[in-house]
Amino acid sequence: MSRISQINLDDSGLPPPTPEIEQERKVAMFDLLEENTFVLPARDGREVPAGPYHVGLAIREKRLVFDVKTESAEKAAEFHLSLGPFRQVVKDYFQICESYFEAVKKLPPSQIETIDMARRGIHNEGSRVLQERLEGKAEVDTDTARRLFTLICVLHFGG
Repeated sequence: MSRISQINLDDSGLPPPTPEIEQERKVAMFDLLEENTFVLPARDGREVPAGPYHVGLAIREKRLVFDVKTESAEKAAEFHLSLGPFRQVVKDYFQICESYFEAVKKLPPSQIETIDMARRGIHNEGSRVLQERLEGKAEVDTDTARRLFTLICVLHFGG
């Protein structure tokens, strides 16, 4: 089964998240575990242990680290991605989320919808960047990439 069955975020050393960020995190983790596609392709001619996988996400030395293990704790893969390609889209995503959270409190539905459409567009861009960065390392569908991007944002800003 090529899927993630457990996801762990290493947010040690990060400030506590805001209530809104904590809610985004919980929803992304729940949705991710409900349905996802995560395939580790064979690399360098070596077989890859079969899933489902336990995935740890962390930021170490300014790199995004995916630590992938099987359910029996066998190391399946570890890969490090530069955060550079994510910086602007993460920054844009958090700015639009702040606008959205404020809008929900005081603006009419039509204006909230406009902000939410922009938020989804930026979110889609972030998931596309993630899929590109994972190329050759892991294959994920769009929904999985979107949820993982949300979790990367949580780690990136920590609240």
